Amino acid sequence: MTHPALAQYSTLCVYASLLVLGVAFVAFALDLAQVRHRALDAGDGMMTASGGTATCTTASVGAAGGGTDTLVRTAAGSPASPGTAAPGPRPAAGIGLALTRLDALLLLAAVVLRGLSVMRAPWGNLYEFLVTAAMLVVVVYVVMGLRQDLRWLGVFVSGLTLLVLGPALTVYTEAGQLMPSLRSYWLVVHVSIAILASAMFAIGAALSALYLVQESSERRHAAGATLAGWRRTLLAAVPASRTLDRMAYGLHALAFPLWTFTVIAGAVWAERAWGRYWGWDPKEVWSFIIWVVYAAYLHARATTGWKVRHAAWIALAGFLCIVMNSFVVNKFMTGMHSYSGM
Repeated sequence: MTHPALAQYSTLCVYASLLVLGVAFVAFALDLAQVRHRALDAGDGMMTASGGTATCTTASVGAAGGGTDTLVRTAAGSPASPGTAAPGPRPAAGIGLALTRLDALLLLAAVVLRGLSVMRAPWGNLYEFLVTAAMLVVVVYVVMGLRQDLRWLGVFVSGLTLLVLGPALTVYTEAGQLMPSLRSYWLVVHVSIAILASAMFAIGAALSALYLVQESSERRHAAGATLAGWRRTLLAAVPASRTLDRMAYGLHALAFPLWTFTVIAGAVWAERAWGRYWGWDPKEVWSFIIWVVYAAYLHARATTGWKVRHAAWIALAGFLCIVMNSFVVNKFMTGMHSYSGM
């Protein structure tokens, strides 16, 4: 039985979420710009106080994941070291964070209403998968923010979520009942864990990308090079590269066992539904490729002699495989999982 009104309310919540998230993205972006200006003003103040001569200082900031990072020495008047922007009120970030929390509630309502409209777990097609994934990306960010100040990450999480919700609406599927092979409790077990792992991998990818940019900026800054405007902003507002790397590694280390369970649960479900554990279906193959890439990342990250930059690139390759698995495989490769792209 389908309840069209509930499905319609679910869709309205998704559109409202897009609007709220767009405003949050703008608010977080304004906050980053303000952080940069405060950092530059602080540098100018230091330059004036020292009579116009450059003075070198060594700064330490608390790592977001615990501990401290000793930062490179900086000259007064130059871009601030990572995370050392002058303190001050951040109303734009507060607005962005409040709207992000509201967005999490809107997306949760969208998912719940969609499920109630068809009286099943709302993960039977690509549209439902993407909306739930967007919700979990925001929820993971909000939960992480309860233990540490992650306002600097808000613009990247909100932007990433917008990139998930936009395509979700382009593949919108009317609420309906599942095909017989999907009518199983394994849908809840297998797909829910896959979505959660994908959301954590998504934030991990954002942190890995930030690490690569921040690490490059730190090296250029230490060498006395002039940084572009957006690099100066990130250098002032975002934690040190080592902190970003630890956060990314922690998320990937949590998400990898979840993805491992996803692959195993999928094989068990395939045996129940189709009488075989593995059939070289495109979706199965790409799920295994994702597992291999992230296993390589964790191995590289923990192996002495491997540069962290190289491991970060592997993490980004893993997320690219997830994108391929979600969109290209679902839409353009025929197999037993073709219904998941409907």
